[in-house]
Amino acid sequence: MKLNNPVTDIPLIGDAYFRKLKRLDIKTVGDLLLHIPTRFLDLSSTSKISEMKLNETATIIGQVISITNTYTKKGRIVQNAVLSDGRDTINIIWFGQHYLVKSISPGTLLSVAGKLGFWGRKKSIISPSFEKLDPGKETIHTGRLVPIYPETAGLTSKWLRSRINFALKNIKYPNEYLGDSELGGIKAISLPLSIKKIHLPKNLKEWEKARRRLGFEELVRLQKETIKKKKSWRKNKPFGKIKIKLKINEFSKTLPFKLTNSQNQAINEILSDLSRDMPMNRLLTGDVGSGKTVVAAAGIAVCLRNNLTSVLLAPTQILAEQHFNSLKKLLNLDKTDISLITSSRKGNPDSKVIIGTHSLLHKSKELRNIGLLIIDEQHRFGVEQRNILAQQRQVPHILTMTATPIPRTVALTLYGDLTISNLTEMPKGRKKITTWIVPSVKRKRAYKWVESEIKTHRTQAFVVCPLITESDKDSMKQVKAATKEREEISKLIPSLAIEVLHGRLPSMEKTKIINKFRKGKINLLVSTPVVEVGIDISNATIMIIEGADRFGLSQLHQLRGRVGRGDKKSYCLLFTESQSEKIITRLAAIKSIKTGRELAEMDLKLRGPGEVFGFKQHGIADLKIAKWTDINLIKQSKKYAEKMPKQSL
Repeated sequence: MKLNNPVTDIPLIGDAYFRKLKRLDIKTVGDLLLHIPTRFLDLSSTSKISEMKLNETATIIGQVISITNTYTKKGRIVQNAVLSDGRDTINIIWFGQHYLVKSISPGTLLSVAGKLGFWGRKKSIISPSFEKLDPGKETIHTGRLVPIYPETAGLTSKWLRSRINFALKNIKYPNEYLGDSELGGIKAISLPLSIKKIHLPKNLKEWEKARRRLGFEELVRLQKETIKKKKSWRKNKPFGKIKIKLKINEFSKTLPFKLTNSQNQAINEILSDLSRDMPMNRLLTGDVGSGKTVVAAAGIAVCLRNNLTSVLLAPTQILAEQHFNSLKKLLNLDKTDISLITSSRKGNPDSKVIIGTHSLLHKSKELRNIGLLIIDEQHRFGVEQRNILAQQRQVPHILTMTATPIPRTVALTLYGDLTISNLTEMPKGRKKITTWIVPSVKRKRAYKWVESEIKTHRTQAFVVCPLITESDKDSMKQVKAATKEREEISKLIPSLAIEVLHGRLPSMEKTKIINKFRKGKINLLVSTPVVEVGIDISNATIMIIEGADRFGLSQLHQLRGRVGRGDKKSYCLLFTESQSEKIITRLAAIKSIKTGRELAEMDLKLRGPGEVFGFKQHGIADLKIAKWTDINLIKQSKKYAEKMPKQSL
């Protein structure tokens, strides 16, 4: 049996179990063996029956003297076995497993792991794990560190252990993937041994060695893919020759504000890329409000002077419309030079600057002479859209932008095929935002304060809720839904004009609501996290986030960045009904840490990779074995992958 064999080659895995395994992303034998435990139950302590203590978990080995089905007064079926270790006996109790009487006969040697308690007046081990013992057979459910796996409906850890154990005994291991040079402790454990020890270690130290060994291979494969993408991209030829007929000083003079040092540096890097014979593939990162659009505008200005078209793709129509208005003003363009093409606006494909949503890329045949393609919010740019670009013989220079704070290790691995520019400063004039954590008992008072602020200073406010409608799930009942929240706020502060904005509204309706908010006809906009990206209202000075504990720190930081864009004092109120000290401490970090990068690093440590971007994002690679916090391992894997022979890439 080989790693790439279908998992159905393993006995007892038919179509029904295959469908369940697919939910865990397990399709091959290798996928199953790399489905690693999340934790272990320590059932390694073996004991004699006479040595067992009440409420203490231990493993005992003994022979079944008898086993019967009995019934309680209420008709509940109970399996009652008597086990002997050669000196003493103990009662073993199971519930609702009547079939055990047929599968376990007197004389069977069992390993039983559980807690000693009382059943009636007799000392008994109740609902224990167990397995039959054969001479020389190694236990997998008892008497050791017992692995607990990520599960799904109909697949228990016990079932997974049994199938993984079969695969471990019958797998034909491939040749060693790693060479000998410069690997030190990583190579100290062989591939076959690491696969076994990741599931059946004698101690956690053994498990960690196996995890690092397999995690390193996982990272090397990821780094290899990145290197391939980079090499493949370099073979492309850019559409049109670009001559840099623009100097930064000349460009900055046309702006009503002064560029920051990092903006100047990023523009220099972009202009340098545009002058080469190889198409640019650069990622521009920076906090909300750090001025990424202005940097992109410099690239557009160069293309305009070279009679080449620039296309900017945004993830939402709201953001596309905002970019359209911003660039038209920044570059002093008329209606013939710039065009907005969305589902509700046809626009002019002959314009030199075209703004649209990501779906516009599917209409690329209608667009001619594209010298520069700008993609806003890189992580929302789908795999299918990337494939469209890859199929073109001559590709445009590509600048991708994101306000999502990305930890350095994640950026180097996920976006290693891109050159990265970072905007590390905020433009002068951006007001500091005061952030408060508001418990549920102060909620009414907080909204009265919001009402007073809006009326006194003639400002506006956002209220962000995690859900659109109320959830029936118990775990989500306390989460405020946008539609319900509007009703509640209207009762608290009926004097304010309140509207709801969420992703399920038709595009025309969203635009209508945003325009009303921009014109000041709406005092308070209740929304889902759709406002996280793109909505820029300088008169909005208050950001209220309901259920703040359900957002990642990075996303809270981005939402907070929607205010503080004007000349008035701004505030961010984090509402939470949680009384957990751990959650309150995590939320408190956003009060003292002001940069998105630092908050993303903290999120990575506290909540895991799925929360780095605030929520699970399509297209964001996750790691099954290695961790994004394995900084040294990531660096080593990158160095190793870069030194690998070309034929192995």
